[in-house]
Amino acid sequence: MQFGLFSVGDVTPDPTTGRTPSEHERIQAMTAIALKAEEVGLDVFATGQHHNPPFVPSAPTTHLAYIAAQTERLLLSTATTLITTTDPVRIAEDYAFLQHLSGGRVDLMMGRGNTGPVYPWFGKDIRQGIALAVENYHLLRRLWREDVVDWQGTFRTPLHGFTSTPRPLDGTPPFVWHGSIRSTEIAEQAAYYGDGFFHNHIFWNIEHTAQMVGLYRRRFEHYGHGAAEQAIVGLGGQAFMAGTEAEAKRFFRPYFDNAPVYGHGPSLEEFTRATPLTVGTPEMVIERTLGFADAVGDYQRQLFLMDHAGLPLDVVLEQVEILGREVVPVLRREFEARRPASVPSDPPTHASLVAEGPQAPHHLVAPARTAADRAAARAG
Repeated sequence: MQFGLFSVGDVTPDPTTGRTPSEHERIQAMTAIALKAEEVGLDVFATGQHHNPPFVPSAPTTHLAYIAAQTERLLLSTATTLITTTDPVRIAEDYAFLQHLSGGRVDLMMGRGNTGPVYPWFGKDIRQGIALAVENYHLLRRLWREDVVDWQGTFRTPLHGFTSTPRPLDGTPPFVWHGSIRSTEIAEQAAYYGDGFFHNHIFWNIEHTAQMVGLYRRRFEHYGHGAAEQAIVGLGGQAFMAGTEAEAKRFFRPYFDNAPVYGHGPSLEEFTRATPLTVGTPEMVIERTLGFADAVGDYQRQLFLMDHAGLPLDVVLEQVEILGREVVPVLRREFEARRPASVPSDPPTHASLVAEGPQAPHHLVAPARTAADRAAARAG
């Protein structure tokens, strides 16, 4: 199973000091956190993509390439690649280029983005978000899997005899996740292509998460990619840890109370009961995280948000140290002890996809097969 961190790259004042880091400091801090993740044995670092204050990660591939040059093992991903407002041609080129620079240590998560004003900045309409996600992603698959593309759609100019360069490393496109909090259409999209589904349930109760993951699993099986329990699932989470629960809550409370997203709303206690946020001891984080699989089934990737709400860099690095040294080793052991042999431990990686060969379903633009398709193939 893969464990890692994701960052939304918010520039938030420290409520205990009133100091706001500069954008430069925040970018450097995200880099230091990624390097720390590799140092302590985590598997993944994922960055968001935003084009509005107070966020800095507007150029994910630039940042991930910089991190790739300083790491050897860390898998580089995105907490959102904005498939709605980023041209699929640029996504195809940029992430294939990153594949080559990183030696294949890259996958990415498609997301729509929920910041309304961003859409018109890129000539798009948020009311067409789902349609944009569907059309743009199908074009992206063609760009990565067909050497020459002729295409015409609704949301961008046509392509005639177009070849995206560079071609994917080893002729193998990156593995893709589809991230959604509440859009069933995106869960359906992930299932149709046999891609991964990431439910970043940091603001939602586990019952809602189980519904969304359950839908994806059922549709994954419907489209002929394997049994429902074999579908590739990732979850988000949040944690702040200390030696005792009281100590953790004492330190973290002012950051929670003033956070730009969930501050000035439910109390810390209410929020930790209703969402995955765990503020307490490492043992509490272990117990809470293991419980996610009881609700959604055995899954393959767990990412934690730890550098939010204005927490100082030294504190975040200490949290990553605790996560890597004390929490993740136990989670790895416990998750694998309960996982059936038929359920994959890890999501596909570049190496595993290359090993499957060029005839594998991953290389098809539209690999979905319904029960009727499979019956017809057997009859023929």
